[in-house]
Amino acid sequence: METTQTTNRRLGVVAIVIKNREESYSQVNEILHDYANIIVGRMGIPYKDRNISIISVIVDGTTDEIGAMTGKLGRIMGVSVKSMLASIDK
Repeated sequence: METTQTTNRRLGVVAIVIKNREESYSQVNEILHDYANIIVGRMGIPYKDRNISIISVIVDGTTDEIGAMTGKLGRIMGVSVKSMLASIDK
């Protein structure tokens, strides 16, 4: 995936809650791998008491790229996704 000009890009955070770690985690990681070019960093926290994982992902990409990634993540059973984006100037 190729990114476009800086003026069309957004910087943001994507929060991912995985409700069934055993079944969904590999699908989530595969999608995040596919969008590695827009991922600045990520942090995952397993919350074993509730059998969920929470992943925060810092992204820098176009709204189309970020929307495509979050859309694919949101279609996975047991996965909830929310994003917060801001425009950036360079």
